[in-house]
Amino acid sequence: MNINFTKYADGLVPAIVQDANTKTVLMLGFMNQAAVDATFAEGKVTFYSRSKNRLWTKGEESGNFLNYISMSLDCDQDSLLIQASPEGPVCHMGTDTCWGEDNNTSIAFLNILEQIIADRKKADPSSSYVAGLFAKGINKIAQKVGEEAVEMVIESKDNNEQLFLDESADLLFHYMILLQSKGYQLADVAKVLAQRHKP
Repeated sequence: MNINFTKYADGLVPAIVQDANTKTVLMLGFMNQAAVDATFAEGKVTFYSRSKNRLWTKGEESGNFLNYISMSLDCDQDSLLIQASPEGPVCHMGTDTCWGEDNNTSIAFLNILEQIIADRKKADPSSSYVAGLFAKGINKIAQKVGEEAVEMVIESKDNNEQLFLDESADLLFHYMILLQSKGYQLADVAKVLAQRHKP
Protein backbone atom coordinates (compact mmCIF):
# COMPACT_ATOMS: atom_id res chain seq x y z
CA MET A 1 0.00 0.00 0.00
CA ASN A 2 1.69 3.19 -1.22
CA ILE A 3 0.36 5.82 1.19
CA ASN A 4 1.40 9.42 0.55
CA PHE A 5 2.50 10.64 3.99
CA THR A 6 4.23 13.69 2.51
CA LYS A 7 1.17 15.58 1.32
CA TYR A 8 0.45 17.11 4.73
CA ALA A 9 2.99 19.05 6.80
CA ASP A 10 2.70 16.80 9.85
CA GLY A 11 3.28 13.62 7.86
CA LEU A 12 -0.06 12.17 8.93
CA VAL A 13 -3.02 11.01 6.85
CA PRO A 14 -6.67 10.97 7.96
CA ALA A 15 -8.10 7.54 8.71
CA ILE A 16 -11.87 7.06 8.68
CA VAL A 17 -13.04 4.04 10.66
CA GLN A 18 -16.19 2.24 9.57
CA ASP A 19 -17.95 -0.70 11.21
CA ALA A 20 -17.33 -3.65 8.89
CA ASN A 21 -20.80 -5.06 9.56
CA THR A 22 -23.13 -2.09 9.82
CA LYS A 23 -21.12 0.31 7.60
CA THR A 24 -21.65 3.05 10.19
CA VAL A 25 -18.83 5.62 10.29
CA LEU A 26 -17.39 5.37 13.79
CA MET A 27 -14.60 7.93 14.08
CA LEU A 28 -11.80 9.84 12.39
CA GLY A 29 -8.16 9.57 13.44
CA PHE A 30 -4.74 10.15 11.97
CA MET A 31 -2.02 7.69 11.05
CA ASN A 32 1.63 7.65 10.15
CA GLN A 33 3.51 4.63 8.81
CA ALA A 34 4.23 3.36 12.31
CA ALA A 35 0.51 3.45 13.18
CA VAL A 36 -0.34 1.53 10.02
CA ASP A 37 2.35 -1.05 10.80
CA ALA A 38 1.12 -1.43 14.40
CA THR A 39 -2.46 -1.89 13.18
CA PHE A 40 -1.38 -4.67 10.84
CA ALA A 41 0.83 -6.33 13.46
CA GLU A 42 -1.51 -6.19 16.44
CA GLY A 43 -4.91 -6.44 14.73
CA LYS A 44 -6.10 -3.43 16.74
CA VAL A 45 -6.62 -0.07 15.03
CA THR A 46 -3.79 2.22 16.11
CA PHE A 47 -3.46 5.94 15.43
CA TYR A 48 -0.86 8.62 15.94
CA SER A 49 -2.16 10.87 18.71
CA ARG A 50 -1.32 14.51 18.03
CA SER A 51 -2.12 15.45 21.63
CA LYS A 52 -0.01 12.66 23.16
CA ASN A 53 2.69 12.80 20.45
CA ARG A 54 2.83 9.02 20.29
CA LEU A 55 1.13 5.96 18.87
CA TRP A 56 -2.26 5.35 20.46
CA THR A 57 -4.25 2.15 20.16
CA LYS A 58 -7.97 2.86 20.40
CA GLY A 59 -9.17 1.14 23.57
CA GLU A 60 -5.80 0.88 25.27
CA GLU A 61 -7.31 2.46 28.40
CA SER A 62 -11.06 1.78 28.04
CA GLY A 63 -10.83 -1.72 26.58
CA ASN A 64 -13.10 -0.61 23.74
CA PHE A 65 -10.79 -1.78 20.98
CA LEU A 66 -11.38 -1.52 17.26
CA ASN A 67 -10.54 -4.95 15.85
CA TYR A 68 -8.94 -4.44 12.47
CA ILE A 69 -10.60 -6.03 9.43
CA SER A 70 -9.28 -4.25 6.35
CA MET A 71 -7.81 -1.01 5.04
CA SER A 72 -8.18 0.77 1.71
CA LEU A 73 -6.55 3.82 0.20
CA ASP A 74 -8.39 6.61 -1.61
CA CYS A 75 -7.70 7.68 -5.20
CA ASP A 76 -5.21 10.38 -4.14
CA GLN A 77 -3.38 7.95 -1.84
CA ASP A 78 -3.61 10.38 1.07
CA SER A 79 -6.51 9.10 3.19
CA LEU A 80 -7.53 5.72 4.55
CA LEU A 81 -10.80 3.87 5.05
CA ILE A 82 -10.52 1.26 7.76
CA GLN A 83 -13.06 -1.50 8.30
CA ALA A 84 -13.17 -2.62 11.92
CA SER A 85 -15.26 -4.49 14.46
CA PRO A 86 -15.75 -2.35 17.58
CA GLU A 87 -15.73 -3.68 21.13
CA GLY A 88 -18.12 -1.36 22.93
CA PRO A 89 -18.63 2.39 22.50
CA VAL A 90 -16.11 4.12 20.25
CA CYS A 91 -16.33 7.71 21.49
CA HIS A 92 -14.75 8.82 24.78
CA MET A 93 -18.17 10.34 25.54
CA GLY A 94 -19.59 6.80 25.75
CA THR A 95 -21.51 6.85 22.47
CA ASP A 96 -21.29 4.29 19.69
CA THR A 97 -19.75 6.83 17.31
CA CYS A 98 -17.99 10.18 17.60
CA TRP A 99 -21.10 11.76 16.09
CA GLY A 100 -23.41 10.44 18.79
CA GLU A 101 -25.17 8.01 16.46
CA ASP A 102 -26.29 4.52 17.38
CA ASN A 103 -24.34 1.80 15.64
CA ASN A 104 -27.11 -0.67 14.96
CA THR A 105 -27.09 -3.68 12.67
CA SER A 106 -28.28 -2.40 9.31
CA ILE A 107 -29.43 -3.78 6.03
CA ALA A 108 -25.80 -3.67 4.93
CA PHE A 109 -25.36 -7.01 6.77
CA LEU A 110 -27.28 -8.63 3.93
CA ASN A 111 -24.28 -7.97 1.68
CA ILE A 112 -22.11 -9.90 4.12
CA LEU A 113 -24.68 -12.69 4.27
CA GLU A 114 -24.66 -12.96 0.48
CA GLN A 115 -20.92 -13.53 0.59
CA ILE A 116 -21.29 -16.10 3.35
CA ILE A 117 -23.83 -17.99 1.21
CA ALA A 118 -21.49 -17.81 -1.80
CA ASP A 119 -18.60 -19.18 0.28
CA ARG A 120 -20.63 -21.98 1.85
CA LYS A 121 -21.98 -22.98 -1.55
CA LYS A 122 -18.49 -24.32 -2.25
CA ALA A 123 -18.30 -26.35 0.96
CA ASP A 124 -18.83 -30.07 1.45
CA PRO A 125 -22.60 -30.73 1.19
CA SER A 126 -22.34 -33.25 4.03
CA SER A 127 -21.09 -30.59 6.44
CA SER A 128 -22.87 -27.45 5.21
CA TYR A 129 -26.63 -26.88 5.16
CA VAL A 130 -26.26 -24.28 2.39
CA ALA A 131 -24.03 -26.47 0.25
CA GLY A 132 -26.46 -29.34 0.80
CA LEU A 133 -29.35 -27.25 -0.50
CA PHE A 134 -27.42 -26.21 -3.58
CA ALA A 135 -26.48 -29.86 -4.20
CA LYS A 136 -30.17 -30.85 -4.15
CA GLY A 137 -30.93 -28.38 -6.94
CA ILE A 138 -33.33 -25.59 -7.77
CA ASN A 139 -36.51 -27.57 -7.12
CA LYS A 140 -35.55 -28.31 -3.49
CA ILE A 141 -34.43 -24.71 -2.91
CA ALA A 142 -37.67 -23.31 -4.36
CA GLN A 143 -39.69 -25.77 -2.27
CA LYS A 144 -37.87 -24.62 0.86
CA VAL A 145 -38.67 -20.97 0.07
CA GLY A 146 -42.34 -21.92 -0.29
CA GLU A 147 -42.33 -23.75 3.04
CA GLU A 148 -40.72 -20.81 4.83
CA ALA A 149 -43.19 -18.39 3.24
CA VAL A 150 -46.14 -20.43 4.54
CA GLU A 151 -44.62 -20.60 8.03
CA MET A 152 -44.07 -16.83 8.02
CA VAL A 153 -47.68 -16.21 6.97
CA ILE A 154 -48.94 -18.50 9.75
CA GLU A 155 -46.87 -16.66 12.37
CA SER A 156 -48.06 -13.29 11.07
CA LYS A 157 -51.59 -14.20 12.15
CA ASP A 158 -50.52 -14.84 15.77
CA ASN A 159 -49.20 -12.48 18.42
CA ASN A 160 -45.75 -13.96 18.97
CA GLU A 161 -43.59 -11.24 17.42
CA GLN A 162 -40.32 -13.14 17.94
CA LEU A 163 -41.59 -16.19 16.07
CA PHE A 164 -42.81 -13.93 13.27
CA LEU A 165 -39.37 -12.30 13.00
CA ASP A 166 -37.64 -15.70 13.16
CA GLU A 167 -39.75 -17.06 10.31
CA SER A 168 -39.24 -13.83 8.35
CA ALA A 169 -35.48 -14.26 8.72
CA ASP A 170 -35.72 -17.89 7.60
CA LEU A 171 -37.70 -16.84 4.53
CA LEU A 172 -35.27 -14.09 3.58
CA PHE A 173 -32.27 -16.39 4.07
CA HIS A 174 -33.70 -19.09 1.83
CA TYR A 175 -34.83 -16.51 -0.73
CA MET A 176 -31.23 -15.27 -0.92
CA ILE A 177 -30.12 -18.85 -1.55
CA LEU A 178 -32.72 -19.14 -4.32
CA LEU A 179 -31.49 -15.89 -5.89
CA GLN A 180 -27.91 -17.15 -5.95
CA SER A 181 -29.02 -20.47 -7.43
CA LYS A 182 -30.49 -18.44 -10.30
CA GLY A 183 -27.33 -16.33 -10.62
CA TYR A 184 -28.70 -13.17 -9.00
CA GLN A 185 -28.30 -11.10 -5.85
CA LEU A 186 -30.50 -8.76 -3.84
CA ALA A 187 -29.02 -5.81 -5.75
CA ASP A 188 -30.64 -7.14 -8.93
CA VAL A 189 -34.04 -7.18 -7.24
CA ALA A 190 -33.44 -3.72 -5.77
CA LYS A 191 -32.64 -2.45 -9.26
CA VAL A 192 -36.00 -3.69 -10.54
CA LEU A 193 -37.78 -2.03 -7.62
CA ALA A 194 -35.91 1.23 -8.23
CA GLN A 195 -36.90 1.17 -11.90
CA ARG A 196 -40.55 0.72 -10.88
CA HIS A 197 -40.41 3.64 -8.52
CA LYS A 198 -41.39 6.80 -10.35
CA PRO A 199 -41.39 9.88 -8.10
